[in-house]
Amino acid sequence: RVAVVGAGVSGLTATKCCLDEGLEPTCFEQSQDIGGVWRYTEHIEAGRPSLYPSVISNTSKEMSAFSDFPFPEDFPVFLPNAQLLDYLQRYAEHFSLREHIKLGTTVVSIRKHPDFATTGQWNVVTEAGGKQTSHVFDAVMVCSGNFSEPSLPLHCFPGIERFRGQYFHSRQYKHPDVFQGKRVLVVGMGNSGVDIAVEASRVAAKVTISTTQGAWLLSRVFEHGYPWDMVLNTRLMSLIKTNLPRPLSWWLINYKVNQRFNHENYGLQPEKSCLVREPVLNDDLPSYILTGRITIKPGVKEFKDNSAVFHNCPEEEPIDIVVFCTGYNVSFPFLEESVVRVENKHASLYKYVFPTHLQKPTLAVLGLIKPFGGIMPLVEMQARWVSRVFKGLCQLPSQSVMQKEVNEKKKNQVRWFGLTFDEVLKTEWLVYLDTLASFIGAKPSVLGLLCTDPLLALTIFFGPCSPYQYRLRGPGHWEGARQAILTQWDRVLKPTRTRVPAGSSSSFSSLLTVVGFLLLLAAVIFAF
Repeated sequence: RVAVVGAGVSGLTATKCCLDEGLEPTCFEQSQDIGGVWRYTEHIEAGRPSLYPSVISNTSKEMSAFSDFPFPEDFPVFLPNAQLLDYLQRYAEHFSLREHIKLGTTVVSIRKHPDFATTGQWNVVTEAGGKQTSHVFDAVMVCSGNFSEPSLPLHCFPGIERFRGQYFHSRQYKHPDVFQGKRVLVVGMGNSGVDIAVEASRVAAKVTISTTQGAWLLSRVFEHGYPWDMVLNTRLMSLIKTNLPRPLSWWLINYKVNQRFNHENYGLQPEKSCLVREPVLNDDLPSYILTGRITIKPGVKEFKDNSAVFHNCPEEEPIDIVVFCTGYNVSFPFLEESVVRVENKHASLYKYVFPTHLQKPTLAVLGLIKPFGGIMPLVEMQARWVSRVFKGLCQLPSQSVMQKEVNEKKKNQVRWFGLTFDEVLKTEWLVYLDTLASFIGAKPSVLGLLCTDPLLALTIFFGPCSPYQYRLRGPGHWEGARQAILTQWDRVLKPTRTRVPAGSSSSFSSLLTVVGFLLLLAAVIFAF
């Protein structure tokens, strides 16, 4: 029996993966419906993520799908939150997940059972309708997300206590009407910060973004009009990124992201350009800077009664409203700190999933990671691995080996990223997926396929690393995986080619075959 905490993206796929392995999941969701962060509500609910209605996914549908459940072909390439929620509801219906979900039920506490050392069991206390109930579970999957507790470090902003204007965290934002005719300051330059600044600039008198470090900016519409992640997240690109010397790899990334526009000219160039930071996805910001709707400023030095002063800028900026887009804290209020300890927004977990010190590996945390790619395939792979560990089909290394890897990874990321905010949670998307897939025997073999199915092999290597690749073999093998991979571009073009009939992807496949053969031949010659 497995307790699943939360019925968002992670909780739904965790429940489904448990069922696939013959386990008995019970999913507890404190709100009245499934969907997690993607379920929009006009009012802000305590302990739940809060969404503004204009949110659109940053990753394309083909790269965001669960690996055995493609998005409908008529869905747009990047999804408004309502359609992503629709997809999650279809997923739950298709795999009969709702009968295993208890809505309106809050997990109050999770504690080790007295004989945990031998059984690995957990005492779980839940509350529904004002009544508490105790359960005993053999294992626990924590899928509660990390967008519920806003991080608002006001102590880092001198003078905020005397600021007479309005200020709030981005979690409280719903509609741009609040900015009508106002002078707005957005503090922070993550995806939410830029989204809110762009929306505010359509009604506000003036909008300023304050960023200490700057950021790389990508558009959803990438080379030749294709989705950014279908161009960048390929096995070929991953091979290049992970095998080139780091300075050369960084230089290539800098070159690539500056092709659309020079970040330095727009005041966006990251402060330490040699560090690879998470890009911001937005299609409007460069043109809004060009047209004067948005101004980029350095970090806030101090606030005054009706203004803000920025570092290296002597003049004051008149401000009416401040929106703090300063991220979220990671917390698990139902767990003891000795089980999962969070430090600097980071929990020391093996492969971002398992606590390293438990006598029995019967508790896992899903989704506590920041990939440069779709989160849904990633948490699904975590759930596939975890469910097999719970069942005893996959073994974890010793505690000392796991802790050593966690410490080493943290040390490396402190060196590479400076451990600012949640940088330590970032990881290479495809490499991470392949690692977990190899644990369960689901990693695709490109060389093996080259002998038996060359078209599929070349599509897998040179094309997008769509999630269906991880259903070609191993546990959970899906008969439709090959067809889903070969028709992925058809589903991308279907919702955009609305004036003329959408063409077949066969011409692309033919070109891919020729180019792929020539590149593989060149690689073999070069290797020898």
